[in-house]
Amino acid sequence: MPDVFTIDVEDWFHILETKETPDLPAWDALPSRVEGNLRALLELLDTCNVKATLFTLGWVAQRFPRLMREAADRGHEVASHGYAHQVVHGLSPAQFRDDICRAKATLEDATGRPVRGYRAPGFSITRETPWAFDEIVAAGYTFDSSVFPAPHGHGGMPDVSRHPWVVRSAAGPLVEFPISVAGTPLGPQCFFGGGYLRLFPLRLVMRMAEQVRKDGRSVIWYIHPREIDPDHPRLRMPPQRRFRSYVNLRGTAAKLKAILASGSFATMGELADRISAAAPDPRAIPLPS
Repeated sequence: MPDVFTIDVEDWFHILETKETPDLPAWDALPSRVEGNLRALLELLDTCNVKATLFTLGWVAQRFPRLMREAADRGHEVASHGYAHQVVHGLSPAQFRDDICRAKATLEDATGRPVRGYRAPGFSITRETPWAFDEIVAAGYTFDSSVFPAPHGHGGMPDVSRHPWVVRSAAGPLVEFPISVAGTPLGPQCFFGGGYLRLFPLRLVMRMAEQVRKDGRSVIWYIHPREIDPDHPRLRMPPQRRFRSYVNLRGTAAKLKAILASGSFATMGELADRISAAAPDPRAIPLPS
């Protein structure tokens, strides 16, 4: 199976669950860097002949519609990251519904194409929010990548399958692509995006990627545009959170070049179509209603 390269398209100030992050009404007044950073990533992807899945905030698409149209015209898949970058477990079902529907409409207006995929900010769908899958399907999405199958700061579901599986929600089926984790003596660990990718040495990252592939899984890589921009503004945060957010930013671009040259890639929508057309994996674990 090919790997999937994903980008969570958000700006430098979209850092979750810290009081230093400005509220939505203040975002328009801040100096945005997402446009330049995403363009640099698109150029890198073109050079490597890789098509990515871009989980994009509706706010970004509303502010930069031409950018999102350009990404779609280049052959990349534009998907939803919600509108206002809020963790799912901090919202009511009605608030979540409004956010993901607004994001989908905004992204479709910007790109002129249907938006099929969703990823929750912070991979924040948990066992306590099974209703989120019903809302995602009802909103018109057909695949999702919101589950972190290990302990995680914003959520996590350690007991679910690490393989793609089909959620049998009350609103219909949804193909779920959990974030890739690899087994270690200390338990499952992610090496393939965010602070994990920046912290671990490339040799270890690639070895863990091979472990995932040998298990019959695609590696789901993820990156944020700010992570190739070591000079972007910083939020004031406690030392531990600051380390996780900003460690090794200067080494990200070189790692990405090596990763993108390491194998074959497909968009998440392409893999979702393959899974939907085949018999469900017997290891699939439907969430309880």
